[in-house]
Amino acid sequence: MKAAVLYEPNTPLKIEEVELDEPQANEILVKLEAVGVCHTDLSFMKGEMPVGMPIVIGHEGCGIVEKIGPGVTSVKPGDKVISMVSFSCGQCRFCAEGRPTRCTENVNIMMMAELPFFAGKRVHKGDQYMHQLFGLGSFAEKCVVHERAVVKVRDDAPSDVVCLLGCGVTTGIGAATNTAKVRPGQSVVVYGVGGVGLSAVMGAKMAGAGNLIAVARSQNKLDMAKELGADHVINPNDEDPVAKVKELTGGMGADVAIEAAGVASVMEQSFASIHNGGICVLAGMAPMTAITSFAPFEFLLGKTITGTVQGDIIASIDIPRLVDRYMEGNLPVDKLITKTFSLDQVNEAFEAMENKEVLRSVIKI
Repeated sequence: MKAAVLYEPNTPLKIEEVELDEPQANEILVKLEAVGVCHTDLSFMKGEMPVGMPIVIGHEGCGIVEKIGPGVTSVKPGDKVISMVSFSCGQCRFCAEGRPTRCTENVNIMMMAELPFFAGKRVHKGDQYMHQLFGLGSFAEKCVVHERAVVKVRDDAPSDVVCLLGCGVTTGIGAATNTAKVRPGQSVVVYGVGGVGLSAVMGAKMAGAGNLIAVARSQNKLDMAKELGADHVINPNDEDPVAKVKELTGGMGADVAIEAAGVASVMEQSFASIHNGGICVLAGMAPMTAITSFAPFEFLLGKTITGTVQGDIIASIDIPRLVDRYMEGNLPVDKLITKTFSLDQVNEAFEAMENKEVLRSVIKI
C-alpha cells in the first residue's frame, strides 16, 4: 500500500510503498477514504513537537473497517469509522471521571507515535518499522489502529467531510460548548479562525453566543467567520485587537476568549481580551518550547485560563451527534473545505495551508 512518510523534520513527505501487518488483539484494519489536512500534522513535520521517525503522518481519517483482530467488539467489517486524535482507554481515572480526552495513554501515544499500551507499530518497509502519528498514521491507503481509536458513524455520511471531526472541528466546537461552556447571550471572541477557530465560531453560535467576534489576519478567513455567524471581525493588521474587542464589548472585555492560532503572543492577547471573571480557552497548538507571560494579579480578579484537548468531547456520544447535525444541514462543516487533493499531492496540500490558500483541505484516498 502507499503511505506518506516523513524521514526528517522540515523535509517533504515521501509517498512510499510500505507493508502493513495484520491487526492484533483489539485492533482493526481500516481502508481509508479521506483524511483531513490538519495544522497539527504540520507542527510535527516542522519539528515543533518531538516525535520518532520515520513516521506516517496524518490523523483525521475516515474509512471502512476491513478486518478486525481478536477481541474487537465495538465495530465490525463494513462499518464506517472516524479516527480520533485523542485516545480513550476507558479504564484510567480521567476516563472513569467522564473526561476521556485527558486519558493517561494520550501523552505516551503522542510522544512515541505507536499504538496504545506500548503495542508497537504495524507499518514497515522491509525490516524498518515506521511510527504512526497519534497511533494512527492516516495519510495512507490503509491503517491498523486500536478499536478505541475510532468511532463508528452512519454509513451515508460523506467521508471527505466528516473526517474533519477527528480533530480540528471537534476541538473548535468543543472548546466553545464543552470547555468554555458558552451560555446564550455571552460575548465570545475567537483568535485565529483557521479550521479550529472557524469551528469554534460554529460552536459558539450553536451555544447561543450573543456578541461573536473573530480575529485573524487573512481576509478569506474573516469572510468565512462572518458567513458562519460572527457579528464582528477584526484584522490585527489594521487595528489593535484587544482594544477593539473591549470597544465592541462596552469597554469590559469578552465573557469568553478562544485562542486557536497556536501562537504564544496571540494567547496573551486572548487573555487580555476577557473581562474580570471571564474565561480564556487555549485550543491552538504552540511549539513545545513556546513560553507565555501572564500577570498573576489578573487571576485574583477572577480571570480563568485553561487548555482543551479535542474540545473535551466524549467521542462515542458527540461524534455521531455532530455527524447527524451535519447531515440535517445544521452544521456546515463542508463550508470549511476549500480544496481536495490526492495522496500523491499531500505536499501540495501542506504548501496551500502554509500559503493561506485554503481554509481546510482534504486528501481523498
